[in-house]
Amino acid sequence: MDYEDTSGRALTDYPRPSVAVDVALLTVAPHTGLSVLLIKREGRHLHDAWQLPGTFLHEGETLADAAARALRVKVGVDGFDPLQLEVLDAPGRDDRGWVLSVAHLDVVPFDRLDVLIRDGIRLEPVRAVQGLAFDHDRIVELAVGQLRREYAHVPDPRLLLGEEFTLLELQRLHEAVAGEALPKDTFRRSMQAQLTDLGRTQPGVVGKPARLFGRR
Repeated sequence: MDYEDTSGRALTDYPRPSVAVDVALLTVAPHTGLSVLLIKREGRHLHDAWQLPGTFLHEGETLADAAARALRVKVGVDGFDPLQLEVLDAPGRDDRGWVLSVAHLDVVPFDRLDVLIRDGIRLEPVRAVQGLAFDHDRIVELAVGQLRREYAHVPDPRLLLGEEFTLLELQRLHEAVAGEALPKDTFRRSMQAQLTDLGRTQPGVVGKPARLFGRR
C-alpha cells in the first residue's frame, strides 16, 4: 500500500525540488596560494559566468557519489574525500527553477590540477573569488573555513605535501591555507611533536640542508 500522510496525501502530491551537488575543489598553488577550481557556466548569454563544478543528483545515487561524478565529468579529476558542508535552500537561488544545493569540499594536490587547466577551467585564488553563479561565493567561503579549521592544529590532514617535507615547506603550506603569516617558533613547536623525524636532510640544496620529516 502506498504511503499517505494524515491528510491523505501521497509523497508525490507534494512539490519536490531538484537537488544539485556543488563542489568547492581547493588546492594550494605555487604562486597564488589557496585556490579554488572554477568552470565556465554553460548556456546562452552566460559567456562570462563562472561556477563550481556541480551536477544534479541521480535517482539511487548518494550525495558523495554525485560529488565525485561532478568532478570526474566536469573537470576530469578524481577527488579524494568529498565532505558535505551545508544545504543551500534560498528561494530563487537558481534561475533555472527550484533547486537545493548540497555544498561539498574536496582538496587535491596542485600537480593533479595543473595539467587540467584549459579554456573553460581555471584556478582562482580564494581571496579573489567574487560574482560566481548562483550562491557559489558562499560555498567557497564555507569550504575555506572548513579547510582552515582542519589545518589549525594538524600538520597535513589533506595530504597536500609529499611523503617527506621540511618544516619550512609545512609552514608555507599552513600559511597559504590560513591566508596569513604564522609565528615560526610557535608553529614548529606545535607541529614537530606530531611528525616523525626521518633522520635525513634535504638533498641538493645550497647551504645548510633542512631536516626531513614525515607524518606519523
